[in-house]
Formats: sequence, C-alpha cells, structure tokens
Amino acid sequence: MRRGKALLAALAVLLPALLFPVRGSGTEEYAVRTGKPCIACHLNPAGGGDLTAEGVAFRKEMRSAGGSAQRGGGLRMVRFFAGLVHLVTGVLWFGTILYVHLLLKPAYAAKGLPRGELLVGWISIVLMAVTGVILTAFRISSLEALFHTRFGVLLTAKIALYLVMVTTAVLVTFVIGPRLKRRQQTVDQRKKDMTADEISLFDGREGRPAYFAFQGRIYDATGSGLWKKGSHVGKHQAGFDLSDALKLAPHGEDKIASLPFVGRLLETGEASKKPFHVRGFYFMAYLNLGLVFCVLLIISLWRWW
Repeated sequence: MRRGKALLAALAVLLPALLFPVRGSGTEEYAVRTGKPCIACHLNPAGGGDLTAEGVAFRKEMRSAGGSAQRGGGLRMVRFFAGLVHLVTGVLWFGTILYVHLLLKPAYAAKGLPRGELLVGWISIVLMAVTGVILTAFRISSLEALFHTRFGVLLTAKIALYLVMVTTAVLVTFVIGPRLKRRQQTVDQRKKDMTADEISLFDGREGRPAYFAFQGRIYDATGSGLWKKGSHVGKHQAGFDLSDALKLAPHGEDKIASLPFVGRLLETGEASKKPFHVRGFYFMAYLNLGLVFCVLLIISLWRWW
C-alpha cells in the first residue's frame, strides 16, 4: 500500500509536467546578439511556439550558416532522451522527497537511510548532473548567455540549488548517516521505560523490534502478523506514539492491550535532547524540502512568468 501511495505521489507530479508542454528550446543567441526580448522572435511573449517574421528570418539565417537552429537528427535524439531522463529523474527524486516529508515525516529515516534508498538517491543525482550538462550545452552557447540572459540567470540559480542539495546528500550519506547507524547499534534493548525519541529506534525494520506507544504505555508488536516489518496494514509505523492515530482504528483498545507490554512512555525532558547530528539531519531534511519548492519556483518562472 505504501508503494502504491509513492507511485500516486510521483504520478501527481509527473502528469502536470506531461500535460502542459514546456517552452520550446529556441536559441538564446539572437537575444544575446541584439538584446531583444523573446517576443521579438516568438508570438508568445514567454518564448517558444510559433515565430514572428523576424524569428523566421533568423532561423533561415542560422540554417544557411549551419548553426544551432538546425540540428541533425542524431543530436535531436540525444537532446530528446537527455530531456526525458532529466524529467523522469527529477520527478522521481522530488516526488520521493515530497512523499517522505509530507506523508512519512523525516523521522522515517532518522535511524539512517536504508541502503536501497541511498543507491536510488545517488543514481538520481548522477543522472540529473549528466543530463543537465547535456541540456545546458544544447541551450547555452556562451558564458555571456549563461549570465546575461533571463534563461541563463534562472538556470544558474537552479544549478546552485542543485549543488546545495548534493552537498546535503554528501553530509547525510558520509557524515550524519554513519552516526545515526551507530546510535541505533548502541541502543539498550533491555530498557523498558522510554521517551518518544528512544522508541523511534524500535521501528521493526532490519530485524529491530517493533514498539509503539499508546496512551502512555509501550507495546511490543514484533510478533504480530499485522505489524510486518513494523508497518500496521500500511497505515501506521512502529517507533512512534500512535495514541491519536489508533483512536480511529476499527478495532477496540482491547486488541492493543493484548500485545506484550514493554514499559511506560516517559516525558521528553532536557536530558533527552536530540544529539547534534540528529538535529542536523532534521535540518537538512527540511532544507531539502524548501530547496525542492525553490526549484519548482524557478521552473514556474521559466514556463509562466
């Protein structure tokens, strides 16, 4: 069920991108040469689409000179597939970030990101970099076009945001992640009474016990067939205080009380303040969420402003 939700979240981002065509990839060379806006060559003030008489004349000039306005079929295919991979990778990457932050919450990975998700994340980062370089080479013909045209400035801002996201990925993967793993390995599983932060270490994944709290009491759902890998029918995740969530469950509290009792939920005090690397993980997680919206803002400026 959780995978189905992830797929729906990805489709929710992908479908608008497919239904609304992006701006045409016309050259910026004419704008750089003359200082004229996009409307000089395009009927659409935002650029792309049908050309004006001046745009048609410039296209003919580029064709006669063998310029970028007429690319061979092979180069067009390269640009097409690079754009397709760039779009799909961005949808999956951003869709995953939105899904984890808005539905699962960052606590889902506060014990260290699973190896499979790290692999997918780094593959996405590499694909975005490679296809981004290819697409930039097709669109930007000079440093002047990169820094002195509207498209180039927005692209530079987008690249800067991407580099910040890569930096956070490096820190989480090679600095914070190992510390989160060590924190998980040093937890005392003999402990009974725990704080909410300590319960989060017992999420039922990778062979760990599956504990959850309900109305101040901690229960062990490890042996229950309804809590496979710490997930209760795809709706509730072990490692959390589920007092509010389970009040809406179709079964009564007697079902919860039938599970083995572990201990009591302790109030979170100053002594249980999260370590610096854990707080750093949460900061970077929400920073990435903000960066995603910034990138989407830049794309919106490209398309509609």
